[in-house]
Amino acid sequence: MVYTEGMITYYTDGSASPNPGPGGYAVIRDGKPYAIGGEPAQETTNIRMEGLAIKAALLDAGGEECQIFTDSEFWINVITKWAPGWEAKGWKKKSGEIKNLDIVRSVYPLYQESNATLTWVRGHEGDEGNELADEWANKARERRLSETVLVD
Repeated sequence: MVYTEGMITYYTDGSASPNPGPGGYAVIRDGKPYAIGGEPAQETTNIRMEGLAIKAALLDAGGEECQIFTDSEFWINVITKWAPGWEAKGWKKKSGEIKNLDIVRSVYPLYQESNATLTWVRGHEGDEGNELADEWANKARERRLSETVLVD
């Protein structure tokens, strides 16, 4: 796991099984399981859960300097590259609907107001923080949580 002095470090991950299916997400803060949540409906996806995990980390950071590690290149691209253009066009894109628009529209302003760095990490490659986030995302999915709860 990576730690930077004076900065909060998060690892986030999402899980849906089957995909689509019931889902869960996890936030690891400074090397410890911190928060889990999910969507217990039968039709959520890994992608939705990844986005909700990043959102939960941004909410927790509350504007403090942080680094969020995720194995979702998709969400990094959504938040840092694509959302600004979609917002400028009234939340539309040429090729059709924006999937998971509810999450995009809630996580993008959080990121804009944050002091967060989003960092991609290769999933399931032995990164301790990513593996821990994956483990806890699966636990969240199994518990069928419908909101974010702090881990004791």
